[in-house]
Amino acid sequence: MARRPLPRILSNGSAQLARSRELARTAADSATDVLHPLITITRGLRRLAAAGRRRWAETPKERRGALLFLVASVVLVVALVPYGPLLAAITLMAAAAWQGRDRSATASDGPDESQSQRLKSLYEALVPYFSAAEDPEPLYSHGGAWDKAFPTYAFDGGGRISQLVVRYPAYFTDGEAEARARIEHLLAAKSGRGREYHFTWDEEGNQLTVGVLPPLPVDIAAQRFVTTPDETVLGFTDPTRVQRTLPLTHGEKQRDVPPVVWRTGLRSTEPHLLALGQPGSGTSTLLRSIALQALLHGDVVIVDGGGTGEYACLTGRDGVLAVEAGLAGVTASMEWAATETERRLIAANQAHQAGDPPPDDTKRPLWILLDRPTAFTHLAATDGRKDPQLLLQVPLRHGRPANVTVVVADQLDSMDALSEPVRQHTRARVVLGPATAEQLESVLGAPPHTTPIDELPPGRGYARLGNGPVHRLQVPATPNPYDDATPDALCEAVLDLLPPRTTPADGETIPEQDQSEGEPESAPAEDAPESVPVAAEAPESRPDAAPALTEESLPNPVTVLTKEK
Repeated sequence: MARRPLPRILSNGSAQLARSRELARTAADSATDVLHPLITITRGLRRLAAAGRRRWAETPKERRGALLFLVASVVLVVALVPYGPLLAAITLMAAAAWQGRDRSATASDGPDESQSQRLKSLYEALVPYFSAAEDPEPLYSHGGAWDKAFPTYAFDGGGRISQLVVRYPAYFTDGEAEARARIEHLLAAKSGRGREYHFTWDEEGNQLTVGVLPPLPVDIAAQRFVTTPDETVLGFTDPTRVQRTLPLTHGEKQRDVPPVVWRTGLRSTEPHLLALGQPGSGTSTLLRSIALQALLHGDVVIVDGGGTGEYACLTGRDGVLAVEAGLAGVTASMEWAATETERRLIAANQAHQAGDPPPDDTKRPLWILLDRPTAFTHLAATDGRKDPQLLLQVPLRHGRPANVTVVVADQLDSMDALSEPVRQHTRARVVLGPATAEQLESVLGAPPHTTPIDELPPGRGYARLGNGPVHRLQVPATPNPYDDATPDALCEAVLDLLPPRTTPADGETIPEQDQSEGEPESAPAEDAPESVPVAAEAPESRPDAAPALTEESLPNPVTVLTKEK
């Protein structure tokens, strides 16, 4: 059966439509070229009018009359000057043409020679990982085109890659952590060391987005944070990881910084914290920061395993029950903490059974802060005492309903020396200082989405609360104010946050010892006057007689701070 020819309107219609469309486009381009000056001047007049309206809106009402008088005077002078209106019109057109010019920057055609060489070398380095011999149309091959594999890229001022989108074949095993780690390590090494990179894997689109993270601020000093009583600020992180900011004071300026907030109390799922790091990484700084925030609403017991006096500024302050650095004192404090936890549980349980609210003494938070508790493990074994870590089992297991929070900080190399209750019940984790990817994953339970670097400032690390994401962390600067090497501004910031000294109870005084005899004298009664008999010269008539006694006032009594059991 012979085919019928198509109607003429259908066979030539597409050509006529294309020709008409081309003519219309040419006419529009010609009109745009001819009317371009008029379009520019019109755009400029519109911008000048908008600027005038903004200026009028910003002018206070009491000054608008003077502004109108000034404008009217200028218009009158221009009208009276010879050729004034013509010159004013020319000036207005010139200003409009300048304001209406096209300000869009011309986009670069592509990377320069050095940038192309860097992208090409990165492409060649990825060929062994993203290529297969069975692929008929490989995306990665030696000598291939890198522009198909890298659709988006950006460089910083130093010529290094700041952002990159990498396409990879669908058969790459992007679901395996080891395969991902190899690619991330390679990209970080080829893009430039000494920076932290953030990797975003899109398994559905077979794309990997690489971005360079800016450094976290290290100049934020300790201060009062706008939080609730059950919230503790561990530090600050990237704005893309959290959806909350805190107003902070930095010198005379104020800025909003995203924090890492740790929630404690009855409704917390991570009631206890474990912080590990290398020496000098800032774990003691973290404990001081937590102590200053905890003293606003609770009591604190501090154990200093380092014995360097890092917490001497907290001794004798309101709310600080004890600052222990010896084995005997640490053991006694931990036994008291276990007993206090049991007492709170019993009191709260009795109140619940009676249908009453919990007593007030069980609602006040109790914080137990331990710095390097593993230092007492060997001492306790040598002295035949009980390991203080074992006494933490009751506060760790039952601390949440009793409002008891335990924070343990130790060195990263001493993690194996920590007791099983400490490692099991501390679901909030912090790692400060340089650490390998394996160490971070073993402590945090998940690898970070950034590449760890070797050189980090003090207080810099990672944090993970329970099963949440891994955050970059920068602890606020909370140094020891008694350290001579600390800047004065940071010392004053810490001293301003310290609570006042504890006022001793009435009657808790002891008299000064007699240095001549070397034996303490008995304290006078409360009703007796504060005087003591001293020996006077013997009379001449009785050389062997006992010396007479005279009255002499005592010096000021010495106050003694005691802790109630």
